[in-house]
Amino acid sequence: MSEQKKKLTPPRPKAETMQVEPHPKTKVKKVIAVVSGKGGVGKSSVTAMSAVWARRNGYLTGILDADITGPSMPKMFGLGYKDLISTDEGLQPATSITGIKVMSMNLLMKQEDAPVIWRSPVITGALKQFWQEVIWGNVDYMFVDMPPGTGDIPLTVFQSLPVAGILIVTTPQDLVSMIVKKALGMAKLMNVPVLGLVENMSYITCPHCGEQIHLFGNGKIDEIARKEGLPVIARIPIDPEMTAACDSGKVEYVDVSVMDGLAEVLPPIE
Repeated sequence: MSEQKKKLTPPRPKAETMQVEPHPKTKVKKVIAVVSGKGGVGKSSVTAMSAVWARRNGYLTGILDADITGPSMPKMFGLGYKDLISTDEGLQPATSITGIKVMSMNLLMKQEDAPVIWRSPVITGALKQFWQEVIWGNVDYMFVDMPPGTGDIPLTVFQSLPVAGILIVTTPQDLVSMIVKKALGMAKLMNVPVLGLVENMSYITCPHCGEQIHLFGNGKIDEIARKEGLPVIARIPIDPEMTAACDSGKVEYVDVSVMDGLAEVLPPIE
């Protein structure tokens, strides 16, 4: 009976992928999404630092700014409307001084402070265009700066792009466990591997004695990392120099060795 039942049971259809094809002249090897469960944790600066680290280590690097309504990547890299190149074949991303390719909504706007007041379907459509219609060329690591939360844009990125892994950015506050759990929950549901955790605003170093002062208390990131079996990639201090560099478009000039832990977790380039 069991054999007969087995023969009569039709095979399950293979799950259809929702990924969209990039531009024919685009070859991105690994897509890394940088996420957080809430806003204000410094996710964009971590994205920028990760890209700078990858470029300094010899990788062809790109940044897709998926925070359509709150883009910040062009300002950090000193890029603007004039740096985006339009050709008959499509748009080419702006390129930073060290060769990092960047695509962001703010590169399409002459006024960088003009608001983007769009409904969700239009925003997700624009995001797909950044992947499909932009000529990225050869990229080893593309870092995607995600908007906070678990809404339409993160869902679109996970479904439409071949995401190889995510970095979760947190801060040392008590609600960090809730933030991380939200991001982890979405990653598990979307079957996307989590590469590790980054604790931003971890401490500030006293300029006089060098002592590390934990303004927000000692974080729970180690406890969460052990529980989830994840590495802590970096503990990033509050650094006025880094803040000034991001504000002035000079993020590529600062020391990003704090991100050296990426060498252990980024999927290898084949």
